[in-house]
Amino acid sequence: MQVDPTHLTALFENATEGIILTNSAGKIVLINPAGQRMFGYSAEEIIGKPIETLVPLKVKHDHVKLREHFYDHPQNRVMGHGRDLFGRRRDNSELPVEVSLGFYNKNGELFVIAFVVDITTRKNIETNLLAQKKELGTLAMAMQRLNAELEAKVEERTLILKEALEKLEESQKELNDALEKEKQLSELKSGFVSLASHEFRTPLSTILSSASLISRYPERGEQDKREKHVKRIKDSVRHLNNILEDFLSLGKLDDGKIQAHPEMFLVDEFLKQVLDEFSGTEQPGQQLLLENYATGSFCSDKRIIRNILINLVGNAIKFSGDNSKIKIVASYAKETLSLSVEDEGIGISQADQEHLFTSFFRGKNAANIEGTGLGLHIVKRYLDLLNGTLTLKSELNEGTIITCTFPSLGSCL
Repeated sequence: MQVDPTHLTALFENATEGIILTNSAGKIVLINPAGQRMFGYSAEEIIGKPIETLVPLKVKHDHVKLREHFYDHPQNRVMGHGRDLFGRRRDNSELPVEVSLGFYNKNGELFVIAFVVDITTRKNIETNLLAQKKELGTLAMAMQRLNAELEAKVEERTLILKEALEKLEESQKELNDALEKEKQLSELKSGFVSLASHEFRTPLSTILSSASLISRYPERGEQDKREKHVKRIKDSVRHLNNILEDFLSLGKLDDGKIQAHPEMFLVDEFLKQVLDEFSGTEQPGQQLLLENYATGSFCSDKRIIRNILINLVGNAIKFSGDNSKIKIVASYAKETLSLSVEDEGIGISQADQEHLFTSFFRGKNAANIEGTGLGLHIVKRYLDLLNGTLTLKSELNEGTIITCTFPSLGSCL
């Protein structure tokens, strides 16, 4: 079916992208209104000029070579992915662009069509997001350093945390204002604002109040009261540290700073060391049981596997009640290590299981239990680094079984 030429003209004239047609000599033959507005030229000014007129001066010479190469080997392509491209306006200012190229032959002459998109707004948003992420990372690192000194300097640390809380609340207000003006910010920023609102406030308030109350019990006979408040401070600091560890792990994963480094390790010794880390963290009457059928050595990154187990066992302890059993089962078959964590906790509904590995997701029955909603998302990311898999079985109030499988990486010396 023949296309009505008026439709093609309307498409050319009303397209929101810049459309530029050049001939075999690299000179501009046509440019639509969007392209004229983008580069600040009228059609009369730019038609007949070399396409390099719209290219930054610093890359003009290289562009001529690239253009000649394209004319020798023409093919449809999208340019700009993986590197930054810029155009040059009439006033010599530069603008970031993405360019798609097409071509056709007419009467033996090659014509090239360039579709140009001005991505200035997107680049500005990306720059803002990177700045926000860097700022949040700096704040997280500062909080972690302060928490490490809390045990030895409770009173001094209380003052610092009070100042940090005030700064955090100021930052929260600034972030909330920014969210009202720019609602399409990344999920990380939105998640951090929510976490700062709900998870940071409670432990910091507990630390401040307990630190203040300790001074009210100076008598030797009031040691039990002092120990009660010291325990509350330690528990709150541990909670804050877990939050910061989640954020730092997610940030490192996003930046590609965590890579697998395989090594041979004894599975039995490794599992016992991990379980020892939970000594004293169980709820009253809870039992941690280990069933290890994986004898001998295994080749993988035990640091990453440890982080996965720490997260899964920590969740099992947190979401299970008093006097419950938590079982860790290890087995080895066909150069694949399988680790299962089984609990008798609150379980996960079928509806929630569909979203369980997305960042900042909390199950409906876990809303009142402390946590960031990042743990299982981070576990999934760690498993991807080791080419591992995860399966989950759970029923509400019937407990949960999470099984991770790790193929041998086979590159250990």
